[in-house]
Amino acid sequence: MRNSIIITVGLLAIACGTTKIDESVTLESESAVKFDRSLMIVPQKPSDLEGIEMTMASPQAQFTSVAQVEAMMNFLASDELQGRDTGSDGIAKAADFIENIFKENGVAPYFEDYRDMLSNFDQPAYNMVGYIEGNDPNLKNEFIIIGAHYDHIGLIEEENGDKIANGANDNATGTTTVLELARYFGEAKTNKRSLIFALFSAEEKGLLGSKHLAQKLKNENLNLYAMLNFEMVGVPLQDKDHLTYLTGYEESNLAEIANSYSSETFAGFLPKAKEFNLFKRSDNYPFHEAFGVPSQTFCTFDFTNFNHYHKVGDEVSEMNFEHMASLINKSIPVIEGITNAATKEIKYN
Repeated sequence: MRNSIIITVGLLAIACGTTKIDESVTLESESAVKFDRSLMIVPQKPSDLEGIEMTMASPQAQFTSVAQVEAMMNFLASDELQGRDTGSDGIAKAADFIENIFKENGVAPYFEDYRDMLSNFDQPAYNMVGYIEGNDPNLKNEFIIIGAHYDHIGLIEEENGDKIANGANDNATGTTTVLELARYFGEAKTNKRSLIFALFSAEEKGLLGSKHLAQKLKNENLNLYAMLNFEMVGVPLQDKDHLTYLTGYEESNLAEIANSYSSETFAGFLPKAKEFNLFKRSDNYPFHEAFGVPSQTFCTFDFTNFNHYHKVGDEVSEMNFEHMASLINKSIPVIEGITNAATKEIKYN
């Protein structure tokens, strides 16, 4: 990882296919995209989003709404996107959607363009990378990356007449989380450190998008403070006293710092995450390897609460939008606290 903070969303390394998991456990337009928090109609395609307006809430209020989250998820996990396989027409539509959200909400491209072409994939593919400069003259030279993978696995073997793996939980949920955080900071501009919002492609091909971006930013000598990744956050943890679990929990004090900025326990420990070594299996890990800074994933898939990993059943209808909106709203003070702390509080153990 780097000397900045990266929040990424993507399937946990489980989803990368780098490690075999028991199959009984199921775990990746050009119209202006805005949402009104009073909106109760869920759009089915990009054109349905035209004219819908997103309003900015005060930092004390609830920023996002269930309707906004549902609208975004309904597009990202729609049949129109054909499972968002890397290099497909479907993921290109998702990229257009992401670019419009960035443009409409004051998030600039980090590079010359929002599209960061991969150097390690055998067909045209790209990450989507946005940027909000920090407002502190000194701290703005330190970076936090907020990320998630926006690809999935596309078309798979037909099951009950359906062959589209829509990837709602994996990882339209992480993508939605990152985009809502980008929308918040794009409007609020409260960040003292600079923020990079990275949506990774080719996570399902072996973390290729995050590997590419980590090396590219390392070659630029980016001063990365931390990398925060969001993966599979569409359903709540079962019978836990924390909102998310953190992969590599024991590697750093990130959970402790995150919880100090939250009114409840935001991040906890899941033994299964350690058992399956999820720390190394999602888009956080390439930044850990490249930068040697805290780079970890927030997740709510606990191996008991979701049975459609890499299956056609990973549909929007299986997601809990109330939980997602709550998680996003509760993430804001955590990220804001980390971003604006006077010193680098997060450290590896």
